[in-house]
Amino acid sequence: MGVKISLRKRIALELFRSIRKDLVANHDLKVLFWECTLRCNLQCKHCGSDCRAISGTADMPAEDFLRAVDTLTSHLDPHKVLVTMTGGEALIRKDIERIGVELRKRGYQWGVVTNGMVLDKARMESLVRAGICAITLSLDGFEEQHNAIRQNPRSFQNAIRALREIISSGVRYDVVTCVTPDNFASLAAFKEFLISEGCKAWRIFTVFPVGRAADDQSLQLSPAQYRELMEFIAQTRKEGKITCSYACEGFLGGYEAEVRDNFFGCMAGIGIAGIRIDGAISGCTSIRANFDQGNIYKDNLWEVWNTRFERYRNRDWARKGRCATCSAWRYCNGNGMHLYDEHECLMHCNLEKLLSK
Repeated sequence: MGVKISLRKRIALELFRSIRKDLVANHDLKVLFWECTLRCNLQCKHCGSDCRAISGTADMPAEDFLRAVDTLTSHLDPHKVLVTMTGGEALIRKDIERIGVELRKRGYQWGVVTNGMVLDKARMESLVRAGICAITLSLDGFEEQHNAIRQNPRSFQNAIRALREIISSGVRYDVVTCVTPDNFASLAAFKEFLISEGCKAWRIFTVFPVGRAADDQSLQLSPAQYRELMEFIAQTRKEGKITCSYACEGFLGGYEAEVRDNFFGCMAGIGIAGIRIDGAISGCTSIRANFDQGNIYKDNLWEVWNTRFERYRNRDWARKGRCATCSAWRYCNGNGMHLYDEHECLMHCNLEKLLSK
């Protein structure tokens, strides 16, 4: 295993290229992210949205979001679409359950991304009654490391409480961990801790340079650590004690299909859409640069999904700079859309980091 792409894997990547063309052509919506609030009860060092306890932007009214969703419902099978509420901290909102009930009435599955601070037994039971289908819980290592990056002395204990409630609820879930130099050395021990807690699904990501993390180099793994992380994930997957995967961060050369179930392909604008707090329609709420395709307050969401998103579905514009002569371009297509800045320049290349000394 390693960064180099074997002949066998190159053949598989070529096959995936043809599959991806069909995915682009059909652009069936599978996941709709909703940035329902910019308020948060933590101030995490790596927050891509730079959220705070008091936001200068009001929460989007539930009715505005549901009206946008209603433009989709008659044109697709809502049972095949997952609506994921994120933020900020989605569970700060008191109407999440009411919104969830309305989504289920329309046939949609729904879920939340949470830091677990307010997810106690009563709230978990309330979410289950409202028909929640999926939860992503952030947990960044043991108590010292987690509390340090989350900047709250109670964040770890609350997240563990949330994890136990989630597992006992039977709701589909995963734990997502941000790997930084601070928690890197304890990953193996943390894996065993998660397994001992009964956790079955673990997703790992690394920091990309946007939001609060843009200028904090202390959050970045070295190239050697990054390669070691890929080896760790691959080995964990082989062990089979916990389902472990690397997030959709970018193309990984020879590690493709070794650290994730599928080959890399940014699905923003192809199978994923996002609605930000101000109504902007994008390919994913992780995309902070201006690749907006419209706004629910003046555009029909279904029409936008079907008639726009050209820059997401045809990435020829991105073949410039470091990508212009890269031999991996045909498989990477310029990495994830969340890694571009306001000038449409790639800020971070995963493969480049893997190949660095």
